[in-house]
Amino acid sequence: MALVSADSRIAELLTELHQLIKQTQEERSRSEHNLVNIQKTHERMQTENKISPYYRTKLRGLYTTAKADAEAECNILRKALDKIAEIKSLLEERRIAAKIAGLYNDSEPPRKTMRRGVLMTLLQQSAMTLPLWIGKPGDKPPPLCGAIPASGDYVAKPGDKVAARVKAVDGDEQWILAEVVSYSHATNKYEVDDIDEEGKERHTLSRRRIIPLPQWKANPETDPEALFQKEQLVLALYPQTTCFYRALIHTPPQRPQDDYSVLFEDTSYADGYSPPLNVAQRWPSCMGTHLSS
Repeated sequence: MALVSADSRIAELLTELHQLIKQTQEERSRSEHNLVNIQKTHERMQTENKISPYYRTKLRGLYTTAKADAEAECNILRKALDKIAEIKSLLEERRIAAKIAGLYNDSEPPRKTMRRGVLMTLLQQSAMTLPLWIGKPGDKPPPLCGAIPASGDYVAKPGDKVAARVKAVDGDEQWILAEVVSYSHATNKYEVDDIDEEGKERHTLSRRRIIPLPQWKANPETDPEALFQKEQLVLALYPQTTCFYRALIHTPPQRPQDDYSVLFEDTSYADGYSPPLNVAQRWPSCMGTHLSS
């Protein structure tokens, strides 16, 4: 019943999103005339080679209108982004509900192991679709935006992706990509599933063995302080695997869609580090207490 309700709400949100996209285009078309006037006014000023009081007054009015138009379009886009975020949240809730139903329904056949190539593609898509944090003027990036860690009392939600420190088959400990199943406030422990279904393992771990991963990309052009900096030590997901390893930031992203370039610790190289490898903003994490232990 809950899944049906979610489907109905998603359909409503998609309709609202479609209307907002149409409004955005209408707003942009309406403001285009004013932008053309600004350009033509500047061209006339260059031709006449003077800035008269008339042109000053005219440009002041045109730019005031352009600013108001841009703010109106920005407000519509923010509403659209909120709709997209709600749709993604509902889809995730539906996925988790279906997963739980599958895990606890004895009449269902066992879930097939996901092929490695399919899993890698899904992780790549997850990294690409991580939303970019877009704040209002003066806003600071929130926790879990880029390099900004979660607050001390933060509890990851079911379905959240985290870096989890677990014991491997050989007894060594390693950091793996995992999905939160639940959190017990009584024991302060998480239950997480190894994202690599070949393992089909569930782990019960204390909070100190869990690192929440970024929920937003940071924009290097507006919030560079929210990015990991060059030569900063991080845990990063090694390409084409589901394990995190220590690495140094080689080059931070220059644009919102860019990856980090990182150097993984690797004793097989003379300087102790691998050649630069790309890692999406979704997959590095850093907390000194975790890395030193």
